[in-house]
Amino acid sequence: MTVSSLEERVLFSPNIPDAVNQLLQAAVAASHADPVRAETLFLQAQALDSQCLQAYFALYKFYFHYKRFADAENVVLAGLAEAAQQGGFPNNPQQLAATPNAWDLYASETTLFYLYTLKALAFIKLRQGNEIDAHHVLANLKTLDLKDLSGASVIMDLAAGVAA
Repeated sequence: MTVSSLEERVLFSPNIPDAVNQLLQAAVAASHADPVRAETLFLQAQALDSQCLQAYFALYKFYFHYKRFADAENVVLAGLAEAAQQGGFPNNPQQLAATPNAWDLYASETTLFYLYTLKALAFIKLRQGNEIDAHHVLANLKTLDLKDLSGASVIMDLAAGVAA
């Protein structure tokens, strides 16, 4: 299936491989009408290029949309590990927060993906009813993302509302 730029439903990173983008576009197109086919296409995209962070993003968003929070969490954790490996930093938010000046998490698309995906992890934890773990992730994000480029403040506000 060929998808032209004008037909794309979702704009992923400009660096995404064409074959992965085509699979992700087809998966997005199938998401509402045929979630089983969509999941198969998302998984094929990820298998085609396990280093493509956008494939992790698309898959965990898909699982989250269908309230498959355990599946979404597993993909988030795998995406965090891949981003940390690509970025050459520890995949340990607590360790990163303990030495916030040692790593520039605004330096690249990979590091920003890490921050954004940590935010997703916090949101998933909240949706699972695991407020304590969500607050731990958010506390680390508050230190790691001082500029709030990930938008974690929105999840922090939700978490504060849940706690109240």
